[in-house]
Amino acid sequence: MPHVVLGVSGGIACYKSCTLARRLTEAGMTVDVILTAAAAEFVRPLTFEALTGRPALTSLWERGHALAHIDLAKHPDLVIVAPATASVLARAAMGMADDLLTTLLLARRDRPVLAAPAMNDDMYANAATTTNIQTLTARGWHFIGPEIGALAEGPSERPGRMSEPDAIFAAAERLLGGDATTSKWSGRRVVVTAGPTREHLDPVRVITNPSSGRMGYALAEAALARGAAVVLVSGPTELPPPGGVETRRVETTSEMQQAVQAAMQDAAALFMAAAPADFKPKVGGKVKRPRASGAMTLELEVTPDILRSLKRPPGCVVVGFALETGDGLARAREKLQDKALDFVVLNDALEPGAGFEVPTNRVTVLGKGGRRVDLPLLPKRDVAERILDVVEEAL
Repeated sequence: MPHVVLGVSGGIACYKSCTLARRLTEAGMTVDVILTAAAAEFVRPLTFEALTGRPALTSLWERGHALAHIDLAKHPDLVIVAPATASVLARAAMGMADDLLTTLLLARRDRPVLAAPAMNDDMYANAATTTNIQTLTARGWHFIGPEIGALAEGPSERPGRMSEPDAIFAAAERLLGGDATTSKWSGRRVVVTAGPTREHLDPVRVITNPSSGRMGYALAEAALARGAAVVLVSGPTELPPPGGVETRRVETTSEMQQAVQAAMQDAAALFMAAAPADFKPKVGGKVKRPRASGAMTLELEVTPDILRSLKRPPGCVVVGFALETGDGLARAREKLQDKALDFVVLNDALEPGAGFEVPTNRVTVLGKGGRRVDLPLLPKRDVAERILDVVEEAL
């Protein structure tokens, strides 16, 4: 059975690591836990010993464990760092070895490491953290999360919350099963679109929609975790670019169309999760229009239909998204047929917890031949994983 090291660094999300340790142990894995000094202030080592049946390590200087960092670096099948705080990511990226966990990480060269970041949302959005994650990704690390949700200091609308233990466990299973190197996604080019687009009425006013981009970003991160080479074409969002994902920023629907077509060469799959503006002013103003005393008539024209216009590589699996109101099944099925899609993902814009600007979603995946998969209300990262599971069969 697999041998896993669970590195726990100091953050309030440590309590989730207890559940993760239990899940790994119940799956029959040998689990060694390493706690940083800060982590041991949140959860005592005895808790992990009770969950894993093995001593939890906290120091380089423990009697009988002088070379633990070498043994635990070379022999385990996987090292998981959860939570991975901003501090431990920075120290690992710099090659520091100032405690048992970072020393082990430095000694674990060319072996898989899975990190689940957890920190304040401003810390995660900081350019230093972004650079550190990119550095570690380039060295072969795998990342899951963080998610959007409540943090220690209160609710947040930006990433920072550690992924749930079940999601980390699933990512670990994929790595242990070789999915990151042998899965159908491994090395394949995947294009994902996300967020809204903007069409300018004048230099300061735009036509747009409330799309946050979270669904597309979750799909990009999930595909990356499965070994895909991901290109994310993103409209304007407040989300930081996912580490290890090639992100191309656009603003208008026409720019998104051009960016997607440029990224489509040799693509194995396209996930059109963005919500591009369907209309734009027929005549845009180059100066700000003064506030009128009465109504203003605005003439609009349609923007490019990105899916309909694309030149698709042979064998590319194309997944469209249909955001509807009310009973949208008929319209989603029509879109599947009319735009020659392999799958369409339907959700209801008016359903609580499943529309714009929320961290969860409830979707129905429709495929050719009447295929239908209904998913319950789930965090968007979990929805992304389920969508990939369905689409993977068609690769």
